Amino acid sequence: MRKDKWSPDVVVGFARLHGLYDREAMVCTKTLYRYIDLNWLAIRNIDLPLKTRRKPRKSRPVAKRMKGRSIDERPIAVEGREEFGHWEIDTVKGKRSGDKALLTLTERKTRLHLVLPLESNCTEEVDKAIEQVTQPLGSLRRYVFKSITADNGSEFSTLDQSGLEIYFAHPYSAWERGTNERHNGLTRRFIPKGKPIKSFTLDYIQRAEAWANNLPRKILGYRTPLDLFQEEILNLGEAFRTIMEKVSS
Repeated sequence: MRKDKWSPDVVVGFARLHGLYDREAMVCTKTLYRYIDLNWLAIRNIDLPLKTRRKPRKSRPVAKRMKGRSIDERPIAVEGREEFGHWEIDTVKGKRSGDKALLTLTERKTRLHLVLPLESNCTEEVDKAIEQVTQPLGSLRRYVFKSITADNGSEFSTLDQSGLEIYFAHPYSAWERGTNERHNGLTRRFIPKGKPIKSFTLDYIQRAEAWANNLPRKILGYRTPLDLFQEEILNLGEAFRTIMEKVSS
């Protein structure tokens, strides 16, 4: 919990999944939290990751205009996380001026989270980062990146020219990209608000990304996003090999 910043629930779930202890000797998550509250362990509440603080949604005037296809047009399979290859995108900003930014991409099914440094928060930098991520995939690109859902930020105004399926959330509706918002919160544990992003090295940013992708998740059966993402990529490779064998036979 101290070294890897895992929550008590992740510790219990991971131990059960991998059979690290006899089930009869294991405590449940609720009991482990109680032991911590009672100071029966060396771990204290201050050592635990910050708990999620949810603010009530406020109604705001819809003044912004969607830049392209609405999220309402997105296929049902995307909403249900039944299909691999659908992403949510956002930028994480540092200081208001003279600072770098981060582009974050989160795959909805596996929860893999990419954190890409940008020289600035502008359309050119976003477009360049998207090209750098997707171009090396070659023919697999349209299977790994089937769609991307963005907000109405000006930095995404040319995103629909990338050749990918792009959808835009409703104005002032961050919850429509809740997976990405949640993961940006994980990134903020390492890169707090108010800190200039240019003060963090590429190695540090990559370690923050790796931590999120190797964090076992309850919603994934205590498996990690990286494990599930790699499985999906291997499945794509198997599918292509099968098709090629049929074509050549």
